[in-house]
This record gives sequence, C-alpha cells and structure tokens, in this order.
Amino acid sequence: MNTKSKTYRLVIRAILTAIIILQTMVPFLGFIPIGITSLTIIHITVIVAAIVLGTKDGMFIGLVWGIFTMIRAFTSPTTPLDIAVFTNPIISVIPRVLVGLVAGLLFTIIYKKTKKVVAASIVAAIFGTITNTVLVLTLMGTLYTSLVANTYGVDASALFVTLGGIAVTNGISEVITAAVLTPILVKALFAATSLRPENR
Repeated sequence: MNTKSKTYRLVIRAILTAIIILQTMVPFLGFIPIGITSLTIIHITVIVAAIVLGTKDGMFIGLVWGIFTMIRAFTSPTTPLDIAVFTNPIISVIPRVLVGLVAGLLFTIIYKKTKKVVAASIVAAIFGTITNTVLVLTLMGTLYTSLVANTYGVDASALFVTLGGIAVTNGISEVITAAVLTPILVKALFAATSLRPENR
C-alpha cells in the first residue's frame, strides 16, 4: 500500500469515526425515535467503513458506535429502555462490532467472486443491517424479558412475537435504506480516493 493510500485510509477512518460519534450522540442524525423504539440509520456508516477500509476498520467503527451508544444511554436516553438495556455492552457493543465483521467479510467474499462493487455492497448492507437488528432485539428479549415485555405492554410469553414484528417493520425500512445508500457512498469514496476493493 503506497503512502497516498495510507493517507486516504487514515483520513477516511478519522472522518467516519467523527461521523459515527455525531450520529450516536446528536438526536435524529443516527437514530430516529419512534415511540418506545428507534429506527436506526447509523449502521450504514459502519457498513461503509467495512467495505471501503476493510473488515477490521469496520469492526473498529462498530466498536466506537457501541461505546458511544452506552454513553448516550447514560447521559441522554431517548427511549424508556435506554438506561436499563443499552448501558449493557452485550447489547450495545457486540452487535455493532459484528455489523462491521459481517459486512466486511461478505463484501470481500462476493467481490472476489463477482468483481462487482455495487452487488457486493448491497449484499453486505443487507446482512450487516439484519445482524444489528436481529442481535439487538434478540438480546433485549433474552436478557431483559420482563422489563422489555412490561415496556411494550405485552405478556412475556408474547414478547418475541412483538419483537419479531418490530424486526420486520423497522428492519425492512433499515435494510432498504442501507441497500440503496451504501453502494452510492462506497462508489463515491472509491472514486474520490486511491483506495480499491482489491487492496483493502
């Protein structure tokens, strides 16, 4: 990797880190509150990082997201569950790191087979988004069954049906948004820099 590429990587990593912090801490930039839950768009930044910079950097940006999710939950909660649930790193941090891992690995595998940036980016965006949505909701329901059930006003036995409905309704919007925006952002970054998918 030449000096110019290293410089681009450093700059993009710094910019994406700053963006993820802003999206996490500033209302409506990364989370759109909807009643007692939130529609997430911040995961797109992690997915873009994993595609453009590589899996390790995607996981790093996901880690930053997770850490600042916990800080936001302590300092400025936006939903009733934030303080109780999202201060737990198992829910706040692990799924966010895995978004970068899944997106980065899938992009690498698919790009090597197809040499198509857009197709590989779309697949990475879809499964990176699903990773976050499914893991967060599953861990919430498993670790805080009674609390989450009471918050949603349902019986504990029906909680996972409720969470499944949220996963479908919110998840579809998040998947579509990520699948549309990710390849646009990725192509723009590759075009504007000396970075290439082969050299991640």
